[in-house]
Amino acid sequence: TYDDGPHNTSTNKILDVLERYDARATFFVVGSRISEYSSCIVRADKLGCEIANHSYTHPNLTKLSSSEVKSELTKTDNKVKNIIGVKPTLLRTPGGNTNDTVREVCNKPIIYWSIDTLDWKTRNKSKTVNSVMNNVRDGDIILMHDIYSPTKDAALEIIPKLKEKGYQLVTVSELAKYRGYTLTNGTTYSSLR
Repeated sequence: TYDDGPHNTSTNKILDVLERYDARATFFVVGSRISEYSSCIVRADKLGCEIANHSYTHPNLTKLSSSEVKSELTKTDNKVKNIIGVKPTLLRTPGGNTNDTVREVCNKPIIYWSIDTLDWKTRNKSKTVNSVMNNVRDGDIILMHDIYSPTKDAALEIIPKLKEKGYQLVTVSELAKYRGYTLTNGTTYSSLR
């Protein structure tokens, strides 16, 4: 999974390697970035990737009122729908910050992660690659950010390596389906093992 995008250069390079290896990912997009990089979203959708909601302005949703949370999510849903014809069905809250208010108004399953590459912090290709390859297990949800160039470089290495090890790279919704999960609105999921 990739958060905080889209980003024209990095997202497109990641999509190149996903396409080359017949792999898919879920992109948790920030609504305020969508108009500028809508072509990335169209391309990801055409490749079978999943476009999911990561809020409109990337705030800590737990600090907002229920109407503000709803506005953050609805604006992103509507922007995505205007581009690819469907609203996102999954949410990842910025920073993983979730509370009862968010759970009550989000109307979506909330997707966390089982491997946090800390790519946003280290901005180091090798550390990102190692955090995935040294820890990955079937059913994991890997957290990366497609707005950083070192993350893009890491993805170009991680995707073929995972395929070589026999992993199938799928969207979160596909993973849930293949693993027999029914994702419930307002419930958080860290892995689908």
